[in-house]
Amino acid sequence: MHQYLQFPTWIQAEIIPGLPFRWYGLMYLLAFGTAYILFRIQLRKKKLSFDIDDVNTFFFWAIVGLLLGARVLYAFVYEPTGRYLSSPWLVFWPFDESWNFVGLAGMSYHGGLIGAIVAGIIYLRVKGYSCLQWGDLLTVSVPLAYTWGRLGNFINAELYGRVTTAPFGMIFPNAARFPANERWVVETAEEVGIPVVDADQMVNLPRHPSQLYEAFLEGILLWIVLWFIVDPRKRLQGAMIGWYVIGYGIARFIAEYFREPDPQLGFVLDLSATESAPHLLATPWSFTMGHVFSSVMILGGLLYLLILRWWAAGQPKVSTFATDTGPKRGGGKKKRAKR
Repeated sequence: MHQYLQFPTWIQAEIIPGLPFRWYGLMYLLAFGTAYILFRIQLRKKKLSFDIDDVNTFFFWAIVGLLLGARVLYAFVYEPTGRYLSSPWLVFWPFDESWNFVGLAGMSYHGGLIGAIVAGIIYLRVKGYSCLQWGDLLTVSVPLAYTWGRLGNFINAELYGRVTTAPFGMIFPNAARFPANERWVVETAEEVGIPVVDADQMVNLPRHPSQLYEAFLEGILLWIVLWFIVDPRKRLQGAMIGWYVIGYGIARFIAEYFREPDPQLGFVLDLSATESAPHLLATPWSFTMGHVFSSVMILGGLLYLLILRWWAAGQPKVSTFATDTGPKRGGGKKKRAKR
């Protein structure tokens, strides 16, 4: 009797077989829509009167920045061959050498975060809005939206986790196989009930469904904490940004132990006493690029909160969520929301 799960055969990457419409693209649309709806819910709950056209335009440029940043960072950090350095126009070129449409494979969350922040700040500064206030509203809305992206990864059967003998380990159809002439492969296969016929066999072993772990940790759980537990009314304006950065960094750091490292990079920092295989969770001292970026987020978030507290100590006391939220020009007149 086997002790693992099979990837559901009824799940297909295409919404309609034969047509170039994939569930992953739909997940992006659902993510953007979820963040937008939650942002608008907060405006209503806090009785904030922003110009809705400005809200829509802000989301447009934040999404553009997210997509550009996600693609650029992946191309120049996670692609070690130097292909994009020598031919940077290929970063956004969706065709292969034979002119077959292959899309743009590879997006980095951390690059997307940087791109969205830069685009959002530029727009808000131009319009005269408070970056801290809008940042608080956006970061509370983002985690639940991010869940859709991880579900898209699961549907694509990509970004699967490391090998496991746990009963909830899953066989992913396109996962890398391992040679049966290695002892650990045979032992793992026997433990979970996969027959090994000969030493030349390539074995597909169960993996952690790490996409679902991330959907829960980085998405649902972080959203619950920020939306229901961390009360922004008791904190400095802008503090929710720091809590989001720290929370995501912690969630992603934990998830990286179950997610298989990018094969082209492996462990970028290995402090273990023995060499670790990237497909096994053998030691907590072997760190991936995701671990490094997540650590930077945690430390950066803590530093940001300290600077914010220091800065606020020298400012006059104001209400965290004032109803006069529009850009202040011409003597501080309110800008009425369009209906």
